[in-house]
Amino acid sequence: MPWNPAGAKRRRRIPRSLQHRRTTGFYDDSLTLAEQVALSQARDIQGLDEEIALLRVRLRSLAEDPKKLTPFLKGLEMLVKALAATHRLSKKSQDDLMDSVMGVLEGVGTAVLGEPRDG
Repeated sequence: MPWNPAGAKRRRRIPRSLQHRRTTGFYDDSLTLAEQVALSQARDIQGLDEEIALLRVRLRSLAEDPKKLTPFLKGLEMLVKALAATHRLSKKSQDDLMDSVMGVLEGVGTAVLGEPRDG
């Protein structure tokens, strides 16, 4: 390394072949062109409003199929976490919200299917 009398840091020169990477993401090379366009658009979005709306749409379609209860519950958990992040809910408030939602779902299930049978 050459002598630097002032002790100043030298900026490393980025090879021309790698300069385009300064403006693109680390994973861009692994994405299709359509995914790169979508990623570019996604980078401009602020907040979680679109993700919350998408989760609600997906949950509605999952709720129509009783065989998809596990993915529905996982999606519901994700929705509660997204809402908690958006509204800055404490862990206790988040747990209370999840308990309330599950209580409503159990009530609806009981109303529609009747009381669970033992045995």
